[in-house]
Amino acid sequence: MLNSHTVLTGLFGHPVGHSLSPVMHNRAFNVCGLNYRYAAFDIQPERVGSAVDAIRALGIRGVNVTVPHKISVIPYLDEIDEEAALIGAVNTIVNENGRLVGYNTDGRGYVRSLVEESGINVRKQSAVMIGAGGGARGVAVALLQAGLPSLVIVNRSVDKAKQLAEDIKHVNPSSVVHTVVPGDIPDVIKESTLLIQTTSVGMHPNVLETPLAPELLHEGMLVSDLVYNPLQTKLLQEAHNRGARTHGGLGMLIYQGALSFEYWTGIKAPVDEMRAAAMKELEKRS
Repeated sequence: MLNSHTVLTGLFGHPVGHSLSPVMHNRAFNVCGLNYRYAAFDIQPERVGSAVDAIRALGIRGVNVTVPHKISVIPYLDEIDEEAALIGAVNTIVNENGRLVGYNTDGRGYVRSLVEESGINVRKQSAVMIGAGGGARGVAVALLQAGLPSLVIVNRSVDKAKQLAEDIKHVNPSSVVHTVVPGDIPDVIKESTLLIQTTSVGMHPNVLETPLAPELLHEGMLVSDLVYNPLQTKLLQEAHNRGARTHGGLGMLIYQGALSFEYWTGIKAPVDEMRAAAMKELEKRS
C-alpha cells in the first residue's frame, strides 16, 4: 500500500505500455518486504531533460531507461559509471541524495541469460548483430568483454553501424568488429553461428514483422532476439522452422532488472520471483 514512506522507482521510455518491468519489480519489492513501488512513465523525447529533473525533485530512488532514451538521458546526469561510459548508453539511474548516477546492466544481463539458457561458449562464436542503438551497445560490449572473437554489425543506417563499431573496437583488441553494406548481409549471416536481434522489430503489437528475410536463417546458428513480448517472435519462429536454435529476450529483462533492483535497494534480487511475475503477466496478455 502506498503511504508517505513509500520509495518510488520506475521506467522511462516511449512507449512503455508493453513493459513487464512494473509487475516484475513490484513482485520483488513485495517478496522482500520493501515499501517500494515501481511505475512506468511514457516520456516524449523532447521532455527527457524535464523527466530526469523530476527524479531529483520528487525524490525518486531510481529508474530504468529504455528505448529511445538510453543515450539521450546521459547529458542530464551527474555521473555515469565506467561500464556505462564504455557502452555509451544508460539503462539504470540511481538517485544518491540528489546526485544522479547512470549505470548499464543490459549487457551483463544479456550475456548471463544467453550462456545460462543456451549453453554456448561465447569465445567460439562468429556473431552478426542487427541494430546499433542503446541496447545493441550494451550487448556488444558485454559480448566482447566475454571474449567474442568476431562481430559484424548490421543496421539500416550504415553510418550508425560504423560509428558503433568504431566506438567499441577497443573493448577487446583481439576481437574483429566491423560492418557490411546491405548487399553483403546474406554472406555474413551464412557464415555466422550467432545472430542477435537488438531492435524493436517484431515487438507486440507488430508481431508479424521480422528484421530480415527468413530464408537467410540456417540450422547452424543460434538466433537470439532481445524482444520478450511475444516470447516467440516471428524471427524466432522462422529460425525454429529452419532448424536453428533460438533464445528469447525474457532472460535479459530479468537479469538486467535484478541488477537494477540491487543498485536501488542494496539487497539481492529474488530472480525466480521476478521471472514468475513476468511469465504470469505475459500469459495474461496472450
